[in-house]
Formats: sequence, C-alpha cells, structure tokens
Amino acid sequence: MYRMGQEEVDEVAKVLLSKQLFRVGDPQKGHLREVERFEREWSGKIGTKYSLLMSGGGTAAIVCGLAGMGIGPGDEVIVPAYTWLATATSVLTVGAIPVLAEIDETLGLDPDDFEKKISPQTRAVIPVHMCGRPANLGKIIKIAKKHKLKVLEDSCQMVGGSYKGRRTGSWGDAGAFSFNFFKIISSGGEGGALVTNDRKIFERAFIYHDSGSAFRPMAGELAEPIFVAQQYRADEVMGAIARIQAQRLDGIIADLRRVRKQLESKLSKAGKFKIAPSNDPDGDCGVCIVLQFENEHKCRDFAGKIPHTGKYIGIDHSKHVYTQWEALRSRRIMHHPDMNPFLFEKNRGLRMNYDDDACPRSLEILKRSLFIPLDPDMTDEKIKSFAATLKRGEGK
Repeated sequence: MYRMGQEEVDEVAKVLLSKQLFRVGDPQKGHLREVERFEREWSGKIGTKYSLLMSGGGTAAIVCGLAGMGIGPGDEVIVPAYTWLATATSVLTVGAIPVLAEIDETLGLDPDDFEKKISPQTRAVIPVHMCGRPANLGKIIKIAKKHKLKVLEDSCQMVGGSYKGRRTGSWGDAGAFSFNFFKIISSGGEGGALVTNDRKIFERAFIYHDSGSAFRPMAGELAEPIFVAQQYRADEVMGAIARIQAQRLDGIIADLRRVRKQLESKLSKAGKFKIAPSNDPDGDCGVCIVLQFENEHKCRDFAGKIPHTGKYIGIDHSKHVYTQWEALRSRRIMHHPDMNPFLFEKNRGLRMNYDDDACPRSLEILKRSLFIPLDPDMTDEKIKSFAATLKRGEGK
C-alpha cells in the first residue's frame, strides 16, 4: 500500500457511526452498502460484469475463482514456478493438483512451456502478473482456448495494471486481486476481490465465499443450487477503505510508471545489465525495475554495490520460488490425511513433481534478476540521482 489519508479515516468513521458493520443491511436503518458500492465501482474500473470483495486476500479470490470454474479432484491446473505459493496451494484447496510450468525472461508464465505441460487432465491455467508486470495474455489465452482450458488471472500483484490497453483480470474467465497491506492498494490489512463476466462462475464463487449465502437477499436471484462452503465474506469497514483506495489507484500507478520510465530511459545504454523485457511496457504498473545480468555472479556483484534497502535477487525472495514451498513439496496438505488431495483416488496418476528439476530455467532466470522496488513519490531529482548510483554500480 502506497498512500492512505484522511479520506479513508472519514469513510471508516461513517461506517462505525452507522453501527452497521455487516456487509448486508437495510439502508433505511443507516446501512451504507460500502461493499456493494465498491463491487459496482470495481467492476466498472476493471471492465467486468461482476465483482466480489472478500476477506482472505488474493488467496480467497483464487480459491473462489477455481470453485466458480468447477475445478476439483481429478483436475490439473498449470501455474508458473515463480509466484506467491498460494497460486499453487489454492488449487489444492479445491482438491485439484497444481502443475508447475517455466517462466520466461519477462518473469511471467512461458507460453511455450505452458502448452507443453498440458495433459488430458488439464482443466485450467493461472497466469500470474508478478511484480506489476503483465503475463503474455495474448499467447496464453490463445493456447487455452485451443485446448478448451479455463483462464484464471492472478492479478494480485498487478492491481489496476493493463495489457494491450485493457485491465488485467478482465482477460481471462476470471481474475483475482489482492488488497492486503503489501499490495498497490489495500482494503485494510487483508482483503481481495474476484472479477468475472461469467454469471455461473460468479454465482458459484458467491456461494463459496459465504457459508450463509442461502440467507442473503441475493439468494433468490441465483440459478446455481446453494451448497455448503467457506467463509470469506467482507465487512463494511473493508468496503469503505477499499472504495477510497480504489479512487487513489490510477494516480498511484501513473506516478509509478513515471518513475519506472524515467529510470529505464536513463539506464537504456547500460553495458553490464539489461532491463528485463515486458509483455506490455505501457501496461506495466511500475512497482519495480528489474535488471537482468549474464549470470548469477555478476548479478550478486552488482547488487552488493547498490545502497538500496529494498533490492533483492529473485532467487533469494524465497516465498515466491517453488523450491522453498516446503509444505507443498513435502505434500503436507490439510489437517487430516483423508483431506489431502495428493492422496485422493481421483488424483492418482496426476503429475506432482515439485523437485528442483521441475523448472530449472525459472531458477536460472531468477538467479540473475535483480529487483528494485520503486516509490511513486520519487521526485525527478531523486530519480536522476538514483540512476547515477546504478551507473556507478556498473563501474561507469
């Protein structure tokens, strides 16, 4: 989260003073319908028919999206080897099996390896827009349609960004966003949202995210039969914060893009590294600049010369690298062995390789990629100074 101010305080105060904190309530009794208003506004911003705010962050959104698509035991879902572990573990939550695929130098899912990894049991793919950088949606969606696969965009780290002039999250069958504290905007400490144009996916996701959905006003509008599910329902305080944060979003992204473009321009003639390629530089959110080197040794040598506290080499950011997902690799899933998808009869014979050799190219790319987070409030003078620092690190 980059910016927060009095506007969020005022909107939350309205909710608290209304004494109507539950997401469902009667406007005649002072209910402000903050969650419903956010969902309507968010759909308009992203460009989808439906939106669902929920607690549980982007993880909940991915789980609900998969449930909405009907993914379950016997199914494989392809996910990139470089992502937050919840992209893969959410697949397990609905009883299916995640299959790892390589990334390319854009740090997104490699379309060619994605297609190679498709099997008769593959039902969906989750392209991830890591670090505000769009995946190659053009190729990925074309391949998915060819093989009749569902596409669930993980846009948790690319809230508000775009691909070819259209917001990410709106390209696939559904899109997931995260609004936790560490994302571009927040609905508080946690929170997330699912978007879709598919009514069936939306209804299933709505039911899945609210164990009390049978008792909501919307229940009578549902064509899908109500089933017992989980509890990811958002509250009015979350809705209030998310609404104001969403109003800040485009300004934040514009400033991040300004910083990134200026830095990239000043570093375009660097000799020891290259700027990581992007599937859409104009749509990139600009949350970081990624420098790529010939090998890991040169990357580490350069990183040691840069006085930037937030910098990191991709392979060292362990929670985003599949080789560090110990519980998944050890197949310790759920609290009871009979609920472990790896042991399900329907999943017998599905691919379950999470060893180091599963995606070696991804590991090699991450070892020589240096990530430098950016600040949307950097002045032109600070950008110039920082670019000079990076050039000094290069030995110029």
